[in-house]
Amino acid sequence: MVRKKRPEGTRAPNGASSIYLGSDGKWHGRITMGVKDNGEPDRRHVKRASETEVLKAVRELERQRDSGRVVKPGKAWTLEKWLIHWLENIATPAITPNAASAYGYAVRKWLIPGLGAHRLDRLQPEHLEKLYVNMQAQGRSAGYAHQVHRTARTALNVAVARGHLASNPAKLAKAPHVEEQEVEPFTIEEAQRILRCAAKRRNGARFAIALALGLRKGEALGLKWSRIDLDGGFLRTPRQLQRHKWAHGCENPNACGTGRHKTKPCKPTCKQHRRKPCPPPCRPDCVAHASTCPQRHGGGLKEVPVKSRAGRRAVGIPKPLIVQLRAHKEAQDAEREHAGSEWHEGEWVFTQPNGRTIDPRRDHDEWKQLLGEAGVRDARLHDARHTAATILLVMGVTPRAVMEIMGWSQLSMTTRYQHMVSELVTRIADQVGGLLWEDK
Repeated sequence: MVRKKRPEGTRAPNGASSIYLGSDGKWHGRITMGVKDNGEPDRRHVKRASETEVLKAVRELERQRDSGRVVKPGKAWTLEKWLIHWLENIATPAITPNAASAYGYAVRKWLIPGLGAHRLDRLQPEHLEKLYVNMQAQGRSAGYAHQVHRTARTALNVAVARGHLASNPAKLAKAPHVEEQEVEPFTIEEAQRILRCAAKRRNGARFAIALALGLRKGEALGLKWSRIDLDGGFLRTPRQLQRHKWAHGCENPNACGTGRHKTKPCKPTCKQHRRKPCPPPCRPDCVAHASTCPQRHGGGLKEVPVKSRAGRRAVGIPKPLIVQLRAHKEAQDAEREHAGSEWHEGEWVFTQPNGRTIDPRRDHDEWKQLLGEAGVRDARLHDARHTAATILLVMGVTPRAVMEIMGWSQLSMTTRYQHMVSELVTRIADQVGGLLWEDK
């Protein structure tokens, strides 16, 4: 940095910064940050009221340059402008509609109204933390605020990678603490009771697949007979079934949902919303309630690709399950013949009596009924996936093979889904006892 007058006939080294007092009475600093996209030098200019202030600004730019965290030249983006650009042009084209909907809600409902006016390069971790506190003060759960935090972190990571931001403030922001739900996989005896009761139910093989193979709900409901080789003993999961939200097709979405708008808050004695806080009244410009729009589009059950390359996998089918699937196919063929022209052909493995796909909500209710019939404790359907992964641990299957079977892209997923059950604890204790107390 050049701050003193140089000897006559000499010049500063190439790339050196300079500070000087301008004729306007302000202190100016000029810093070479690198090269622009067109090949010209990227020369930045800062202006401050005092020499101390401009010196501080110049040193900050030099630190960014030396650490390789140079922000692109030009007018800084606001957080609102960046989030909209990221959501519409970067994130949405590359993810599933349901994931895009979750990102969009976090961006438009919370991040833009709460923080959108901030300049992107001046956003601080404290701004994000205050937003999370305000969300919880309005009745939102810590888990919901954590989802908004993850959305902000993902969007700002892309801004850093593209040179619009020097560092990601969301990585420093303290996200709300979320209590992890304790997952207890079914014991072998409990799983066997569930399988015995499932064998007596229509579509019971669907729950046998969940316990034995650990398929996700969308993967199991999206199975087609063309993807199952009963002779070879394996199935493939390239696609899944998902429920997508409806979108308005009318010119005035707000007026379209007039009859569905909530105009008053719930009474203190409200019994309708028992499992979660009562929703607030609709905003005056509410455009929700697209499910009742006469010109609605884009919603309903849709077949989509699985979310990752690891999810597209081939899974071996145990022989008892092959026998059950053959019996299920025979029963379905009989239903098709009985339904006649009312049958909706789609090659789905698990269907309604008319051949249509099974709604995920109905699938959830059948699972709960099955647990009651089996006399087993209440649990999520996703806990069957934890059970399948834990069974592989008990059997001593290598982690690499477990990743392939379960469709994971990261080995760290084993720590989330595989649990130390009593069978494994007992086996380890027996091995330790045999090693230390063996009679020589």
